[in-house]
Amino acid sequence: MKTFVLNGWAANEHAWDLCTFTRDRVFSYVEQLDGIPEDAIAGEDDRVLLVGWSMGGSVALRLACRHPEKIAGLVLLAATPRMMADKESGWDGMTPRRLEALSYGLKLTHGAGFFGTPAGVPNPYESDDEANLERGLKYLLETDLRQELEQTFSGKRHPAVAILQSEKDGIVRPSNAAYLSRVFPSAKVTMLPGAEHAIALSAPTIVDLAVRETTVLSAKLP
Repeated sequence: MKTFVLNGWAANEHAWDLCTFTRDRVFSYVEQLDGIPEDAIAGEDDRVLLVGWSMGGSVALRLACRHPEKIAGLVLLAATPRMMADKESGWDGMTPRRLEALSYGLKLTHGAGFFGTPAGVPNPYESDDEANLERGLKYLLETDLRQELEQTFSGKRHPAVAILQSEKDGIVRPSNAAYLSRVFPSAKVTMLPGAEHAIALSAPTIVDLAVRETTVLSAKLP
């Protein structure tokens, strides 16, 4: 079983430098927008384990909904089915103004320390092509997978799932983990102290453990 990693918006390969788990492929956010992970999954004879962070967590959820027979497990880091706040349903997310500030800060600093990256570790963000960044922002603004998730998994069999969430993450709120745990009731939920959004850098040993445990559990599921 292969492990596919789905990176966050504007993130580079350094986001996973401190993790030791085997990464068969790491898909950039641009590759995700281009549908490359779907093609890769379709080309695999065996089911795959998806490790998704932030925007990549959203894409992992989307892939699990649309290709459930191909997904053996999910490790979701600061993942959400909807990034933006929704007053009508009471969904706790970012406001468009907050997302705009996030985008400005990323471009101004190349993300250095802006997303809660711990001191002394590689910066997992980089300055990308303006058009690509805008495509990613459009995805974050428009994507809402809640209905699709609930229709696919609520009350039904689901893959092995691990949910990792920082308790004070200002980008993806802790309430997102609570929602996902209701969709995936047998998921293992790990709440991490602090506000770090780049969980693979702030808690790499916990990420490694989650991947290892989810791999083992997924092999036992039909």
